[in-house]
Amino acid sequence: MPDYLTLAIVAAREAGALLREGFGQATRVEHKGAIDLVTDYDRQAEALILARLRAAFPEHAINAEESGRTAGSAREWLVDPLDGTTNFAHGFPQFAVSLALTEHGRLTVGVVYDPLRDELFAARSGQGATLNGAAIRVSAVRSLDQALLTTGFPYDIRTNPRNNLAEFTRFQLRCQAVRRPGAAALDCAWVAAGRADGYWELRVSPWDVAAGALIAREAGGRVTSPAGGDDFLGQDAIVVSNGLIHAEMLAVLRDE
Repeated sequence: MPDYLTLAIVAAREAGALLREGFGQATRVEHKGAIDLVTDYDRQAEALILARLRAAFPEHAINAEESGRTAGSAREWLVDPLDGTTNFAHGFPQFAVSLALTEHGRLTVGVVYDPLRDELFAARSGQGATLNGAAIRVSAVRSLDQALLTTGFPYDIRTNPRNNLAEFTRFQLRCQAVRRPGAAALDCAWVAAGRADGYWELRVSPWDVAAGALIAREAGGRVTSPAGGDDFLGQDAIVVSNGLIHAEMLAVLRDE
């Protein structure tokens, strides 16, 4: 069987090297929405990744943030070439490359690469999660009031009432602290590594969270929709935790 994880790691590292080289340099920035940005490095990194995937597995489907979806076999790659574009465009050092592979909708491979820290989070379904080759595990925090959480906000926060502000306030009053780093893939990966105890976000896309979700799950965490279902890839919202505080997080999202 082809080594899908190795290919994903190679592609993520190559794209990450491109982003690292471009970080802090003059960048052409375009607006997809009022606060939704895309840079020339998003497109260059995505082109690099897609070229690697298509050369190795031309029959696979691909769903990429900038170029959209192409049909193919039951195996589909979910690609975010630059998760944290706003951070990248402003010189804020928190962004990543994210690649995941699904088969019949089931996550099988996930890679999240932080090129500035040279940290590569990876997982294969049923085989655990690693950071630069060493096994990682979620935290042992057992109560929400002792938990550090991360989250994010949608690009149409100014106009859409489902903007996570009410949820953010509820969590801020119930947990130890909430952070908003700005890269969903790293939010998930950091839960996997025990750096955060939980993460939630509304209005996310599958390429934002697929790889990180698998990594968190393989590190012993729990990943669901806000309703508690396992079909989070088919939803536009996600809850990731160490498992121990998951029920409390879902209760806060239900405003209980």
